[in-house]
Amino acid sequence: MGRLLIKNIKQLVQVRETTAEPIKGKSMDEVPHINDAWLAVEDGIIVDYGSMDDFPGITDWKNLEIIEAEDRLVIPSWVDSHTHIVYAGSREGEFADRIRGLTYEEIAQKGGGILNSALKLKDASEDELVESALVRCNEIISQVKMLRVIKKLKTLTPLSIKATFLAAHAVPTEYKTNKAKYIDIILNETLPQVAKEGLADFIDVFCEKNYFTPEETIQILEAGKKLGLTPKVHAEQMSNYGGVIAGVKCGAISVDHLEFVEAKEIEALKDSKTIPTILPGAAFFLSLPNPPAREMIDAGLPLAVASDFNPGSSPSGNMNLMQAICCIQYKMTPNECMNASTINTAFAMGLENEVGSISIGKKANFFITKKINSLDMIAYSFGSNPVEQVFLNGEKIKTN
Repeated sequence: MGRLLIKNIKQLVQVRETTAEPIKGKSMDEVPHINDAWLAVEDGIIVDYGSMDDFPGITDWKNLEIIEAEDRLVIPSWVDSHTHIVYAGSREGEFADRIRGLTYEEIAQKGGGILNSALKLKDASEDELVESALVRCNEIISQVKMLRVIKKLKTLTPLSIKATFLAAHAVPTEYKTNKAKYIDIILNETLPQVAKEGLADFIDVFCEKNYFTPEETIQILEAGKKLGLTPKVHAEQMSNYGGVIAGVKCGAISVDHLEFVEAKEIEALKDSKTIPTILPGAAFFLSLPNPPAREMIDAGLPLAVASDFNPGSSPSGNMNLMQAICCIQYKMTPNECMNASTINTAFAMGLENEVGSISIGKKANFFITKKINSLDMIAYSFGSNPVEQVFLNGEKIKTN
């Protein structure tokens, strides 16, 4: 790796000297920035930045790439803290079923839903899964099998990837009448193997009616914690069922979805370090109620936004689109969306010291926009791609 200098930047966005905690409440509407700026990168790390008024003299031009960024913004790369990017096939048939009026649970009862993906996954080889998932990684630039695939993906893409053990998503058909047996397998067979191979960073549970109860969620999360995994929860997506409270009790790093969050969950989150994470792609695709994003921000919470990129409920990892949905449907400001999709999602992945802001010492993960008027254009022009160049670890990434 060499050195990179970007100068005459119209606006250098999300500039933070320190990132000690997530951005909360009213502060979410503030995004620190420098107008008419420069940014210096060396060996894949941000080493300096500032105003062009204080542009330093350069004495050593050796191995230095210079980019002129007039009329362009430089923004830290989106941090997508919730995806299901390893899958074996699409589920457009279920999409048509929903349009015809079938509910999520009715589709699951006829063999669709997550079990549909699980069956396709079972029949695919790890190499096939790596190949298909790598395509999705570039586009967004059975459980142990998936985690091994993710481990391999970490060596094949410049993205910062973390893995989540989510065996407790849906009960396989063969255990429908004996869920306790399936939970026993998770706790005493699969989970120890995952921990032994070092395959996962997080452990997650789909806490929902007809899936896993709050009590079962706590049981599984606590077992994962004992083996060094950090809890997360799929919570309050289809109903108000207790997933957020269970997550808070277990010290979850985040609780995700939250379409059916009520006042009691907001109060519980206020007294915790758990980050509420909304997934606008899933709510949009499934025609679910909007999560109470405005209420959570106004209550002083550090809201995060991720895509939930997966074949069944959010077949898109387009974080620019997620910004638009949050602004248009949830009444979040563009600044709030920026904080929710960069520094707060970095905290939701435990990556706050590596990514999520323009900070000295962090990875040089950022994108340069096309010529645009302001940050507001990203959500405003929801059908257009505002990104001109993408850099990960200081290296330009081919995006086409």
